[in-house]
Amino acid sequence: MSERLSYGSYLKVDDLLSLQRPLSQPAHHDEMLFIVIHQVYELWFKQLLHELVAAMAALDRDDLLRVTKHFRRIHTIQRLLEQQVDILETMTPQEFNAFRDRLNPASGFQSIQFREVEFACGLRRSDVLKYVELDDAQRARLERRASEPSLYDHLKALLKRRGFAVETSEQLVETFRQIYMGDDRYYDLYLLLEEFIEFDERLLLWRGRHVRMVERMIGNKRGTGGSPGVEYLARTLEYKLFPELWEVRTQLGSTSYG
Repeated sequence: MSERLSYGSYLKVDDLLSLQRPLSQPAHHDEMLFIVIHQVYELWFKQLLHELVAAMAALDRDDLLRVTKHFRRIHTIQRLLEQQVDILETMTPQEFNAFRDRLNPASGFQSIQFREVEFACGLRRSDVLKYVELDDAQRARLERRASEPSLYDHLKALLKRRGFAVETSEQLVETFRQIYMGDDRYYDLYLLLEEFIEFDERLLLWRGRHVRMVERMIGNKRGTGGSPGVEYLARTLEYKLFPELWEVRTQLGSTSYG
């Protein structure tokens, strides 16, 4: 007779709570926090990928209301990711350094799911992979994400179906300008573009908080996985998922929605 379903069995709570295993000996108090925070990050990355895939499918169906619903959830998760930095910053540098050496050579650079998020959105930087040891399954996942149309590609396909030119960067900027400066015919597209720019902005805000948190904790030390640490992380603030959507801001006049 099968066991009756319960809250704990449905959510696999016993399995979940068995996964926090500090390596410091004796176990340092704050290592538990570090593990929990990063495991939670991975769960939210999983949900972000789930929502992004659904948003891309909705774009293909021209279902912009559904796209907006997915983005509302994505933005809420992004705010939560940023707020989790506040919890990490309750550790002092001394407390973090008390167990940091135990993490080597593990590093946040090695988060396969975060790379999948970047790849799915169109940011496909091969340089980050030199800090990541991939097994066959992980490599296949990243290769699949890299070979599939990105979130940006799905947006361009939608705009092309609406009669806009999207083949070159210059054409895309002009398309965005027409939508922002247009009349009510394009209002649904205007709202869609604002969801995209908010997604990109919130990712940049989270990256910025992460950079400052790392600098607060370890200064200019190298990362545990051999990465350049803060120096490299600071450079990631230059990366934008949808560069033409940022560029068009320079061309917008005083007449716009809102």
